[in-house]
Amino acid sequence: MKNARQRYNELSSHREQFLHVAYECAELTIPTLLMRNEGDALYQSFQTPWQSVGAKGVTTLSSKLMLGLLPPSTSFFKLQLDDSKLGVEIPAESKSELDLSFAKIERMIMESIAASTDRVQIFAALKHLVVTGNALVFMNTDGMKVYPLNRYVVERDGNGEVVEIVTKERVSKKLLGLPELDAENSPNDDSKGDYKGTKDVDVYTCVKIAENGWRWHQEANDMILPDSVGKAPKDKTPWLPLRFVTVDGEDYGRSRVEEFLGDLKSLEALMQAIVEGSAAAAKVVFTVSPSSVTKPSSLANAGNGAIIQGRPDDIGVVQVGKTADFQTAYQMINMLEKRLAEAFLVLSVRQSERTTAEEVRMTQMELERQLGGLFSLLTTEFLIPYLKRKMHTLTRSKKIPSLPNGLVKPTIVAGINALGRGQDREALVQFITTIAQTMGPEALAQYMNPDEAIKRLAAAQGIDILNLVKSVQERDAEQQQAMQAQQMQSLTDQASKFANAPLMDPQKNPQALEAVEGAAQALQPQ
Repeated sequence: MKNARQRYNELSSHREQFLHVAYECAELTIPTLLMRNEGDALYQSFQTPWQSVGAKGVTTLSSKLMLGLLPPSTSFFKLQLDDSKLGVEIPAESKSELDLSFAKIERMIMESIAASTDRVQIFAALKHLVVTGNALVFMNTDGMKVYPLNRYVVERDGNGEVVEIVTKERVSKKLLGLPELDAENSPNDDSKGDYKGTKDVDVYTCVKIAENGWRWHQEANDMILPDSVGKAPKDKTPWLPLRFVTVDGEDYGRSRVEEFLGDLKSLEALMQAIVEGSAAAAKVVFTVSPSSVTKPSSLANAGNGAIIQGRPDDIGVVQVGKTADFQTAYQMINMLEKRLAEAFLVLSVRQSERTTAEEVRMTQMELERQLGGLFSLLTTEFLIPYLKRKMHTLTRSKKIPSLPNGLVKPTIVAGINALGRGQDREALVQFITTIAQTMGPEALAQYMNPDEAIKRLAAAQGIDILNLVKSVQERDAEQQQAMQAQQMQSLTDQASKFANAPLMDPQKNPQALEAVEGAAQALQPQ
């Protein structure tokens, strides 16, 4: 049986092509995301790109994905009761109380996420996904860790499901409790990851799927470390190997930067040429004719406004004369920047004095719609496993109550689901507004069903209208009560007017008192 180090080296050959492209993508955007030489040096130098369009695009797209997947103001999931069990196992009238309890659990989970460093690590993982197309997230009980592509290998089956993961990281021997070998007297075995003259050792973590769940352990110097064995259920694994764009049959994903690598290379070359050419054009050099009476030293030492002897025709200035060529390169740069801004969803508002707020809103909506394809895979491979693992961890630590299986199902309401609801809401509001503006409010009241419109608006925003919006029966009952109260008030007013009439005055009509007493006796219960 092969150990973790041998398995890592074996699977690394399938990763080389993806890793080579990932290095190239990182060098054109954010070089520090993936460094080629990761040695013992405390600080590694890297070459800064000539343009910053790639770095800005990566940061912008990662921020939009972060806000879409984990919105800061609302919950990205919802605990829902299975409607098929409603009325069978659970009384229908208790749905509102259960929804309130579920909302409390949702707030507890979101508070736990806000108190942790998950958002920081998730944002770093999203940047790795945009640039390299791959990232491995490990959800430990006390935090989250992100592995870049050059520190882990993965193997998938024909359906794209993960079968095995092996990570590699350099750890200090003191943290592992390993004895530090003498650099002079001890042999150096680089094959086992024990480096001579250093205090570090390579630690390999092997993660495999089994019939009853996930199993993992750590090895150093080809020996299993004590207390490093772990396990987890199949659907609640803490190891999340993420991909940005999938290709059938490939173990690793493709990145957004890779899809536009040609434009980035062209922009990099043009920006380097423009910067170097502009520096050469900005250099001022005077030439003096060899037969001129003007001495170069006199010209060089002459101050501003000084008078020296010489002929102006004998003195010249070196000029590059590449203005037209620079203009062509500049136009090409503008075109490439515009295409890359659209690719990375950078909002560019038209610069004019009459740019309206509606135009800005429509531009932003168009960018949000383009995120739909990017959200689909991240929702499946990240949000759902992340939520299941988070709830599993909080349940085991007794921070949230255990939910019954089969009755409660967590549903993702962020990402692609939120975009779909947002488009439905915009279309419905626009439809109602168009009818009111073109046909008038009378036609809107005549042809529109308010109950159905309220239900669809609530569904588009993910709001449960149970006990929130009055039903038709409740409104009919309230209307009937209002009509009865109005009739009683009308009878009371009529009675008071009749009482003030001359006919009911005893002084003017002696029989009035007898009639009132008789009516009172008739109204008394027998």
